[in-house]
Amino acid sequence: MTLRFEVLARDGLARKGRITTPRGSFTTPCFMPVGTRAAVRTLDTADLEALNPSVVLANTYHLMMRPGPEVVQRLGGVHGFTGWSGHVLTDSGGYQVFSLDPKVDDDGAVFKSTYDGSAHRFTAERVVDVQLQLGSDIQMALDVCPPSEAPAPVQRLAVDRTAAWAARARRRFLERGGPDAGAAQFGIVQGGIDPALRAESAVRTVEVGFEGYAVGGLSVGEPRDQMMAALVATTPHLPDGQPRYFMGLGDPIGLVECVALGVDLFDCVLPTRLARHGTALTWEGRLNIANSPFAADDRPIDPAFPASPVARYPRAYLRHLFNVDEPSAARLLTLHNVAWLLALMDAAQEAIAAGSLDQLRAEVADAWARPAESSPR
Repeated sequence: MTLRFEVLARDGLARKGRITTPRGSFTTPCFMPVGTRAAVRTLDTADLEALNPSVVLANTYHLMMRPGPEVVQRLGGVHGFTGWSGHVLTDSGGYQVFSLDPKVDDDGAVFKSTYDGSAHRFTAERVVDVQLQLGSDIQMALDVCPPSEAPAPVQRLAVDRTAAWAARARRRFLERGGPDAGAAQFGIVQGGIDPALRAESAVRTVEVGFEGYAVGGLSVGEPRDQMMAALVATTPHLPDGQPRYFMGLGDPIGLVECVALGVDLFDCVLPTRLARHGTALTWEGRLNIANSPFAADDRPIDPAFPASPVARYPRAYLRHLFNVDEPSAARLLTLHNVAWLLALMDAAQEAIAAGSLDQLRAEVADAWARPAESSPR
């Protein structure tokens, strides 16, 4: 296999692990910043090198539309294109495609580009081909991602098509020499919030045989108790000796609760989206830096996180930047938010090794159960 996973420590169901690929090794659990169009919003590659995330995401749909996989491949794949030497995971683009009201059949999905309205078709095989052109270290199989509130027949069809597409994607990946290129491939579990469907989808995905497994279609607006119940129904059917990835989750309470259930990898646009709206992730909960009480506040953005890349600036200065529409404001808060989540995952690793994850869960719950100072919207 081109990807190996080793459990280094356990605390209940939670595990501290090490993932090794031809590109190198990194420890889990970890948070992966989202660079949808081959860039984490407002940051450059030097910023990422300073933050040192283990993995950065890119999106197959968006890079296929602009600038096109041929361009990226000619420039050395995502790594050469961006100058980033760390690990890259490419999402299949399925989530984006299914948000475009596509015409779906058993073979694939036809959709219109959000860029120019042109028509395109995604199949399990096409998505593998594009991701091999992008040169990612970990690629995702194409899945069917219906809304969590979709009726049972829709969820059933999504599970069946996801399983069929997973088998086709795996076959194509092996035929095209994905392992020879140093790539790994993850399958995705669907099933909405139905525990029985989740368990079935997990079993069928594992039967295909991937290097890792992702939980998709959750954290999309459903109540947290339903999300957690669906995850509890899923993880027992995923191999203990392979990585587990919860797609699209970034809120601190959700992260540590899913770590406690044995999840290893996470991604979300939350830290960058909140930053653009002036909201910081802190040990005081969400902090809207644009609020008037911070106009003369000389404290750093999060006194409990002195390692923040923006700890040198008083809150009053950051508020000033937002109030005068200075572009650096979003960048500075993004640096902080990403660093904060990376540090939270480092703390989770340390807690698992020390057998004290329950204490960290309580601390996060206490900080984030407080009323938010304001909404990011």
